[in-house]
Amino acid sequence: MKSRSHAHSSRSGFTLLELTMVISVMLLLITVGLKANSGFKNWKLAREASDTLRTVYVAQRTFLADNPTVPVTSLTHAQLLPYIQNSPAAFPTATAINGSALNIFVGVSPPFFTTTGVVSGTNPPVRYDPSGSLTDSLWDVGE
Repeated sequence: MKSRSHAHSSRSGFTLLELTMVISVMLLLITVGLKANSGFKNWKLAREASDTLRTVYVAQRTFLADNPTVPVTSLTHAQLLPYIQNSPAAFPTATAINGSALNIFVGVSPPFFTTTGVVSGTNPPVRYDPSGSLTDSLWDVGE
């Protein structure tokens, strides 16, 4: 009997094209993941800031209910501090998207964030709201 010998071409390893495709897909997934993480970080900062602002707004409304003759324009942080939930030692602040500190202007209702150091007085400083909407409840209380 005659035996046949089959030539087996066993392939071990990957081709250059396969390796390139795998690396490309991995880089794409990493890029998408980093972009999503950045967006989540910004959203988280906005939610924390709006929660802080909402707490100050409640304190402002409570103070004004207890002191109906005091005009909103004359409110100070010192007056509102005892009305803030869990009475912190310092007036709450927040962090902007770029990492800078945000102050809360309480001389209007609802209060808003500002990047300037002026936090009381009759001339409101520039409002900080990177969402661009005063009713989305991100970076603001909403009107």
